[in-house]
Amino acid sequence: MKNDVLPVEIRGILPANSGCAIFVGNDEKVFVIQVEHNMGAVIGMFLRDQPKERPLTHDLINHIFKGFNINVERVIITDLKNSTYFARLILQQENELGRKIVEIDARPSDCLALATSQKKPIFVSAALFEQVEDMSEVLEQINENPGESEEPE
Repeated sequence: MKNDVLPVEIRGILPANSGCAIFVGNDEKVFVIQVEHNMGAVIGMFLRDQPKERPLTHDLINHIFKGFNINVERVIITDLKNSTYFARLILQQENELGRKIVEIDARPSDCLALATSQKKPIFVSAALFEQVEDMSEVLEQINENPGESEEPE
């Protein structure tokens, strides 16, 4: 399966009226996943290791994982159907009985939040990566004019 996926990372987050654009990619190509505004903010907080007053939902999930000795192994953005991205959350649990790997269907936004919170790798299926539109130029323009892409404080 390793040959069927490519490593990517979050390259940028741009707030928009209808939510947030999460720029995901590598040196070859960057594509955009639209997420709810609050999910974009949460992912940004995890990327910046920003402290939070109270645990957020993904913090709670991480605490539950920790309690059961479960780690996020990796996430894979797998498919795009009818303008909706699909992803898989790969979890690993180790205990006295051994090691177990579980793969769960999840929203890409949740996968990205959990991966960034635990500093785990993000992958995209090679087939999907070939199909998505390259948004590298748009991201470069945003980075050249950073004042336009900053979230209000």
